[in-house]
Amino acid sequence: MDLFALLDQAIERNASDLHLKVGRPPLFRISGELIPDEELAPLTEQEIREAVFGITNEQVVNKFLAELEADIAYDYESRARFRVNIFLQRGKVGAVLRRIPLQIPSIEELGLPLVLKEIALRKQGWILVAGPTGSGKSTSMSAMVEYVNQNRSCHVVTIEDPIEFIYTDKKATINQRQIGVDTLDFSEALRRVLRQDPDVILMGEMRDAKSMETAMHAAETGHLVFSTIHTQDTKQTLDRVLDSFPPDQSHQIRQLFAQTLVSIIAQKLLRRKNDSKLVVASEVLINTPHVGQLLSEGKIGDIEKALQKGTEYYQMQSFNQDLARLVAEGAVTAEEALSHSPNPGDLKLMLRGLGSGSSNISKVTKQEAAAAKTRQPAGARAAAATEAPKEPAPAENGTAEGKLSQNRGFDL
Repeated sequence: MDLFALLDQAIERNASDLHLKVGRPPLFRISGELIPDEELAPLTEQEIREAVFGITNEQVVNKFLAELEADIAYDYESRARFRVNIFLQRGKVGAVLRRIPLQIPSIEELGLPLVLKEIALRKQGWILVAGPTGSGKSTSMSAMVEYVNQNRSCHVVTIEDPIEFIYTDKKATINQRQIGVDTLDFSEALRRVLRQDPDVILMGEMRDAKSMETAMHAAETGHLVFSTIHTQDTKQTLDRVLDSFPPDQSHQIRQLFAQTLVSIIAQKLLRRKNDSKLVVASEVLINTPHVGQLLSEGKIGDIEKALQKGTEYYQMQSFNQDLARLVAEGAVTAEEALSHSPNPGDLKLMLRGLGSGSSNISKVTKQEAAAAKTRQPAGARAAAATEAPKEPAPAENGTAEGKLSQNRGFDL
């Protein structure tokens, strides 16, 4: 097996992942589908061992032998960067290599709501990017951090396992720390990061109550904190955070969460109509005074209603609202949108201009959809919002930015 030829093929075919499994030919994930290369022979364990250990060092090999799995980042000839996970399955070595673009895409290029620019420039608080595995969470978070890099003179510290996107200092100074290389473990890095004079902290995936509490305390003490979390939507994210703590801490954690949360951005990737790319659908919850009060009182069910009502003033949006917009723009088919909807029945009614929630969606026509993405974010008008710089005037329909929705999308 020629690993480098497979990496070349992954780049040329715009694959997001390369899977190496004993007894199967190499598999490429392309537009969300896992496709085997039937022209290649099934892989042997010896081939996989030689390939993946050939791009690591002795320290990684020893870690794998001790822990039975390992994560590394691999730069391939300045063509691409790969996040490599090496593991055992049924006693045999396997690996998955995730392709990471060398250039960090912008918020506009990814097709994300422009209110994320305003959110990214908050001075303090906790920003959570949610979604299932492979939904582009890390890419979206990196786009927001890069926007900070371009627009704010500050110190950014990232704690990653492994480092994925590589940042080049612009207005910001960015220090990237990799677990196992620059620091021994995640918890120790989190404990020490506040001594490094950060303004912005990227903590990566939230895996347990300890990391969540650390993130909230960092936000409480005047830092902007970015994290990802494996949840399906904003409601599940709220539940996951609160349920991670024992009942006797629930009141204290609710108050802390309500005080520190800035926004939850949940996302899913859909197949774009008549295109091989994927397009993102987003749900955006912003912690307004009303949302904060509901959160502190534990009224999670009522927050979903507040999210749907906050579309015009705060630029919040539910998944169904964004899915309806994508259908109206012609970006995805109605069938694709319904298959990813948390409530397909309600989305059907919204697409017909009927039923609950349709007052906002029925206004989304093909002519207005682009403007909905380019109008000035209004979250700064929230009384509870921390300082954020003013956005430029919104683009008119027909401008390059207004037409951006025709070309944007995820390669993952």
